[in-house]
Amino acid sequence: MTQQMHPTVAAVTARITERSAAGRAAYLRRVEQAADRAPARHRLACANLAHGFAASEPAGKAALRGRVKPNVAIVTSYNDMLSAHQPFGTYPPVLKKAVVRAGGVAQVAGGVPAMCDGITQGRDGMQLSLYSRDVIAMSTAIALSHDMFDSALMLGVCDKIVPGLLIGALSFGHLPTVFVPGGPMASGLPNGEKARVRQLYAEGKVGREELLEAEAASYHSAGTCTFYGTANSNQLIMEVLGLHLPGSSFVNPGTPLREALTRAAAARAVQITRQGASAGTMSPTPIAKIVDEKAIVNACVALLASGGSTNHTLHLVAIARAAGITLTWDDLADLSAVVPLLARVYPNGAADVNHFHAAGGIAFLVHTLLRAGLLHEDVWTIAGRGLRHYTTEPVLRGDAEAGDLTWEEGPKASLDLDVLRPADDPFSTTGGLEVLHGPLGTAVVKTSAVKPEHRVVTAPAKVFDDQADLLQAFQDGLLDGRDLVAVVRYQGPAANGMPELHKLTPALGVLQDRGQRVAIVTDGRMSGASGKVPAAIHVTPEAALGGPLSRVCDGDLLTVDAERGVLSIETHDGADLASREPTGRAPEGEEWAGTGRELFAAFRATVGPADAGASVFPAYDAPVQPTPREVPLVQPV
Repeated sequence: MTQQMHPTVAAVTARITERSAAGRAAYLRRVEQAADRAPARHRLACANLAHGFAASEPAGKAALRGRVKPNVAIVTSYNDMLSAHQPFGTYPPVLKKAVVRAGGVAQVAGGVPAMCDGITQGRDGMQLSLYSRDVIAMSTAIALSHDMFDSALMLGVCDKIVPGLLIGALSFGHLPTVFVPGGPMASGLPNGEKARVRQLYAEGKVGREELLEAEAASYHSAGTCTFYGTANSNQLIMEVLGLHLPGSSFVNPGTPLREALTRAAAARAVQITRQGASAGTMSPTPIAKIVDEKAIVNACVALLASGGSTNHTLHLVAIARAAGITLTWDDLADLSAVVPLLARVYPNGAADVNHFHAAGGIAFLVHTLLRAGLLHEDVWTIAGRGLRHYTTEPVLRGDAEAGDLTWEEGPKASLDLDVLRPADDPFSTTGGLEVLHGPLGTAVVKTSAVKPEHRVVTAPAKVFDDQADLLQAFQDGLLDGRDLVAVVRYQGPAANGMPELHKLTPALGVLQDRGQRVAIVTDGRMSGASGKVPAAIHVTPEAALGGPLSRVCDGDLLTVDAERGVLSIETHDGADLASREPTGRAPEGEEWAGTGRELFAAFRATVGPADAGASVFPAYDAPVQPTPREVPLVQPV
């Protein structure tokens, strides 16, 4: 099936491996030490163990008292407000029953928070969004900390939830871990129509009622939102990492196949433990064995080939660090230069993830990338050794509980070339992600959703320290009739948690459609659903830490060149940028209070830069305690 590895993919993998040698070795040493003590429940003192099974049913108590059956932890992000996580409410009893049938026992070990960027967009709560990833990682660690477990099932779907669960799971790298998806909602109002109504609303041509009707027709039922944002990028990445069962990511909730896959995931969590493997044909497969340097490169390639979310330029770096691996933006840029864009899913096209799945989905994507030598086949997965398992699709004959679930080879040709293409006939020869360098710092730009004629913009800067000020300027007509590069600064991880600025897209899109040359430069994030307008995002060093953005003034001539990877500036007064005093500032004191934000001062003080994953956790080859920065704290009343 596979051809010789593409030389660039091989070279990037080799340099990541070399660069990561110390950190990966330190991580694996910790995993080995934990594995020496596991499975641990029979080593617990009697009082500890009794606490651990006190609430179990009699059969569960008997199993947990013994030393044979593996105990599977269930860590869930269930809540019934968020459409993607609502289906998880019914999962624990189903998973427990399937685990028992497979020869194990299961307990719900804990829950993690799950917030929605779609709800908090433009609100103060969005400033907690990126921090929530690391909170989820810590919550996962707490759930697994009881030394009762031999493997784990992770229930999560959306933006920060899956990366957080994975980072937490990697801190228990000796445990086999299976991620259990919920699936996307059925297709509703086409995403392009939704975007059109949003832009009409931004222009004042339709009212709130019309906008709400369009949004409700798009986000209409349980399941993941159907556009290809961060949530669905999570699902694709988890499958290519080998942590989902093959073909399970985009099966709709409430269907017999979805239910059968959920049961199969529970059984697999038993089969890949040491106890389960000894009684079957699977090999013991702890998560540290799966998430290695080759797997991380595979995840990057799949993200690029599918035109996935820019948020993963943060998350993949942080995930890699959690496994002792040092991934850089330049690695992603070099891969993007040789990985073709194979999918057109909104915001990179008109289709949604259901159309992508119907066109051949992940099975075909993996097949064509393997044939092109762009993916490593020789990796471990929860399905066994080799990524070839992920060219198959699940097939159910009979009902969800008693039916016969098997995997058969997926399509070897796209079933819809407008949505999904082979590697030798791509939509673009590059992966649609560019890293920009220049005197303003380093940034990321997603080009796959931007038309070629809009990818290079040189225009005077218009500087804002808050997204609300830009929106007000738009409403007041102050941005009309001129080219501009909107600089939205003090939005980085140390400033205010690096919120998404997706609400700016409709307004800037209106200006672009009027014929103005428009771009945005920010140390904040844009949504995984953003596109159309060229956006140099995640600028690092950030303005709040003295980065060059803090010295940009209105009228400076900025260039965002997504073709050559350049982010440059010519000061309007000829002054040297470094000689200017910073202007503006990040929120401080009472400005950083309310909606829970004051509780996260410690995160602002220790969070790392965007190109290191914007994480509060140190790398495995770094000092254990990060150095706190001076951050104004809210004074107690």
